[in-house]
Amino acid sequence: MASPAAPPEFEHTYARSLPSLAASWAADISSQPQLVIANPKLAIDLGIDADWLASNEALHLFSGNGTTKDAERYALAYAGHQFGSYSPRLGDGRALLIGEFSDPLGQRWDLHLKGSGRTPFARGGDGKATLGPMLREFLMGEAMAALGIPTTRALAVITTGELAMRERPLPGAILVRVAASHLRVGTFQYAASLDSVDDLRALADYAIARHYPELDGENNRYLNLLTAVIERQASLVAEWMLVGFIHGVMNTDNVTISGETIDYGPCAFMDTVDPQTVFSSIDEGGRYAYGRQPAITQWNLARFAETLLPLIAANPEDAIAPATEALEAFPDIFSRHWHSGMNRRLGFSTQADGDNDLANDLVALLQERRLDLVSTMRSLADHLRGRDIGFSEWTTRWETRLQLEGVTNLELIDRLQAANPIYVPRNHLVEEALSAAVAGDLAPFEALLERVTHPYDEVIGAERYAMPGDPAPGYRTYCGT
Repeated sequence: MASPAAPPEFEHTYARSLPSLAASWAADISSQPQLVIANPKLAIDLGIDADWLASNEALHLFSGNGTTKDAERYALAYAGHQFGSYSPRLGDGRALLIGEFSDPLGQRWDLHLKGSGRTPFARGGDGKATLGPMLREFLMGEAMAALGIPTTRALAVITTGELAMRERPLPGAILVRVAASHLRVGTFQYAASLDSVDDLRALADYAIARHYPELDGENNRYLNLLTAVIERQASLVAEWMLVGFIHGVMNTDNVTISGETIDYGPCAFMDTVDPQTVFSSIDEGGRYAYGRQPAITQWNLARFAETLLPLIAANPEDAIAPATEALEAFPDIFSRHWHSGMNRRLGFSTQADGDNDLANDLVALLQERRLDLVSTMRSLADHLRGRDIGFSEWTTRWETRLQLEGVTNLELIDRLQAANPIYVPRNHLVEEALSAAVAGDLAPFEALLERVTHPYDEVIGAERYAMPGDPAPGYRTYCGT
């Protein structure tokens, strides 16, 4: 007889180590919870029993109706700059950490409920989430993971059996999120506000142990933590930019210490190259426009550096110069990651003089002609097959550079197709799929999910999933709160 499906074995190192940053709390009880979609492949990869994920025990745990012997629930505290304005107390206003578990390789993960009800950190609203935004987060996380971009992901989305009031009543839902951790720049801002260097040091030591163990025992470990987070965030945002992704709400509480993308609220993929592109309904000033994402990341990291000053040097004034030097390196670090990514997408495995200019000039052409980044990069392989894709002066320079690679045309085509996706979550398709799902038809969502989780594999008959949309003027995405 097969053994019964078993839940993960949860631990609570964050809450035990940092009690001032976590509040024990109970989830609201859902009246009629139902599983909408599960992620069994992710479960298996993480060492979670896929049968358990589909079980009533899991459904009861996620919906507040039950627990397991190891599960607990904590609302996490953090502060943050939201659109440049500092809020000293944000925190998980509608989310709870169930606990941490380890995958087969020994990596620790958080299991987190989003939309589970009001907490001590709630700032108005009902603490609930609705089905559309939770499915958006599921879809976006899976798409980003398939693109190789560090991200939080979802194990499941459930409905609660209740309606949440927004502009109109909508099905209530909970996202079951997995993350390498939920440590944010805003977590450090909150710890710094407690005026306890011991609490701040405990948080920094926890972050190092969990995400940067190579720094343990080093001199200047806290300065090195800053430089390590700068490196990861520069790499992350470069990856966003390379596929035209716009986060939409890059507040400091949405900047992870792990370097993962988190909180897919008013996010979107750009359909035509324009640095000023903004889709978020709450970003009226364009603070988080596509082209501003690197500069905003550097600004957010400066807020992180401010929290670390008392740890970097006994006299915080002595820490300003080395922290500033680390921050000032950000543009060059970002440029290195972005150009490295562009080289890969242009089919280069070597470096040569003029590579950066070639990449920059292509993006300038796309912006000038208002072309789509993703589909244009994918079409480079078609050009090598003999199809003219336009801008012949640039393609002539590119073909000359490709000769330095010393490989066959067929190998170059393979490289290009392996580096440039054909499918990303196009805005019009996302809206179409979410509208159908909220109305009770999950088929369009599942079809879109299938395509964006295999972004490099062209499927005959799936051409509509590869085409950029033509959104109506004023198209906006929403945070879902």
